[in-house]
Amino acid sequence: MSKIKQIIENYKQQIFSLDNVIGVGEGYKEVNGKQTSEECIVVLVEEKLTPDELSGNHIVPESLDEQKTDVIEIGKVELLGNNSEIRTTKLRPAQPGISIGHYKITAGTFGAVVTDNNTGEKLILSNNHVLANITNGQDGRAQIGDPILQPGSYDGGEKGEDTIAYLERFVPIYDKQPPSCPLMSGFRQVLNGVNKLLNSSKQVRTMNVENKVDCALAKPKEAKVVDSKILDIGTVKGVTEPKVGMAVKKSGRTTGLTESEIKAVNATLEVQLSASRSAIFTDQIVTKPFSKPGDSGSLVLNKQNQAVGLLFAGSDKSTICNKITNVLDALEVSFN
Repeated sequence: MSKIKQIIENYKQQIFSLDNVIGVGEGYKEVNGKQTSEECIVVLVEEKLTPDELSGNHIVPESLDEQKTDVIEIGKVELLGNNSEIRTTKLRPAQPGISIGHYKITAGTFGAVVTDNNTGEKLILSNNHVLANITNGQDGRAQIGDPILQPGSYDGGEKGEDTIAYLERFVPIYDKQPPSCPLMSGFRQVLNGVNKLLNSSKQVRTMNVENKVDCALAKPKEAKVVDSKILDIGTVKGVTEPKVGMAVKKSGRTTGLTESEIKAVNATLEVQLSASRSAIFTDQIVTKPFSKPGDSGSLVLNKQNQAVGLLFAGSDKSTICNKITNVLDALEVSFN
């Protein structure tokens, strides 16, 4: 799908300027709800609308550079924070698939045990928004050494007796800047000029800051307080690249062991961080829905127990995951 990836890169800004569009990626065209073998550009929308409900300038074109498009409804994509009573108790040794969280947040999921490539230490993997409170590293929302609770505070965890680890490191999450950002005004003017390719009268929503991952690590107080086997799944057996149509599974705090199928890869989309904050994420995996709030941080694997992604967001119509290779590279860890 290298050709499609390049087309998406060329038209990404224009596609995002269309009303109702929240993402774009690579996938296969669907006909009457069934997936075909025809590769296409997948345009992700919060809700499918009829042409009559959209102005002519904001209808997704049937093709771009002779490559067909397909529109997929994935709902409003948000970080999956907390909610539910499954897997919420204190467990020692703690296993991936249960409640965990930075002391200032509610609760998310302990994703996996990984090995630091430099020190050989065993570390806890989950999301930035689970272990580091959605920090960019400069906002005071979290700092290295902060207590990590198991279970998370929403599930009754308290600093002290339920502190299982301490924040070791994280990849910052950068908010999408408002349109008025002066640093981006020049770029926006240029992009609005090329927007004529789609005959759009709307100003381009400049995606000036892009994130690839929502991930962080915590260092256990003692090695013996964690077990690397994922609850109901077992041992991770390496990593693999995501592919459209691949069957995947995860073990999460809220919904336990669930399965799904990858709908799109190499996706760029906007994710709500909170009621007033959002961020742009690139190179993401989009699956059919198989998660709920509290499942953030779950490791996503294929049927052979090879890691594929790290779950971090979703809606009632989709689940969104970081590519696991991007996560491991960014944090300099592995599943050794």
